[in-house]
Amino acid sequence: MFKNKVILITGGTGSFGNKFIDVILKKYNPKKVIIYSRDEFKQDLMQKKFKSNYPDKYSKLRFFIGDIRDKDRLYRAFKGVDYVIHAAAMKQVPACEYNPFEAIKTNIYGAQNIIDAALDNGVKKVIALSTDKAVNPINLYGGTKLVSDKLFISANSYRGETGTIFSVVRYGNVSGSRGSVIPFFRDLINQGSDKLPITDIRMTRFWMTLYDAVNLVIKALEESKGGETYVYKNPSYKITDIAKAMNPNGEFEIVGIREGEKLHEVMITSDDSRGTYDYGDHYIIYPNYIWWSKDHYFKEGGTLIKEGWEYNSGTNPDWLDVETLKQKIKELGL
Repeated sequence: MFKNKVILITGGTGSFGNKFIDVILKKYNPKKVIIYSRDEFKQDLMQKKFKSNYPDKYSKLRFFIGDIRDKDRLYRAFKGVDYVIHAAAMKQVPACEYNPFEAIKTNIYGAQNIIDAALDNGVKKVIALSTDKAVNPINLYGGTKLVSDKLFISANSYRGETGTIFSVVRYGNVSGSRGSVIPFFRDLINQGSDKLPITDIRMTRFWMTLYDAVNLVIKALEESKGGETYVYKNPSYKITDIAKAMNPNGEFEIVGIREGEKLHEVMITSDDSRGTYDYGDHYIIYPNYIWWSKDHYFKEGGTLIKEGWEYNSGTNPDWLDVETLKQKIKELGL
């Protein structure tokens, strides 16, 4: 489906964007891939990396400096684009708490700008990346992403019969990505730390790699019909087991939970379970709006989840032990 198509990624210099472009250039033959972001330094680094890694396909890449707050720039960038992946956001919880107006401008107003630009420029599909923090949010980042998700799902009511399709892909902390716990622990170990900081011994997370995230987005691009929220199935792990897997002496210290931090990742709430279907390796949450026709959009082959069920990293039946975590961290190259 990507042959001779134009793909644009907002926030494309991040961990997801780098992995997505690597996969797209390796497996597919797009006409052009546009990296849209604010940071010219990261774009420069990315250009050099892909020019070296893909000398025969590098000409397909375009690097646009731009902010999703800038509607005029988005309109210019979206001309002739077939697919948009929206990865740009203010993501750091403390930064959003300290700069709430800026978080709202980027995560909410920026999302609306993307919707308007996509509708008015005839973009075929938009996949917006979400987060577990948008589920029962307890911090501003989660709150803004909840609003963003609602905007993208509801945007389907503006598109008419043949307009832009909008869907959401939701995942939590990506293992090994920039700013996540594994590279943080690795840096501390390399600096000679003999104890790793743990905020709470009860804390759990889902294990998801960048490759998993990219594959889920590609699946959504291939099959979404509008309004779906895709959630990948992942095993869980304890943060204490990550510390044991990475630290030679297995020691850690409790430093206390941070403001806005959750004990467990929740991807699907019990309230959402009424519209959630199991498709083997992933779930899809379907909307329940008046404008959304289940008969028209529903993807066959899924099994309706039992009402009241919740997809929570603390109650997930699939777990990674310390030895398995060691191997997976090794596979990440960290």
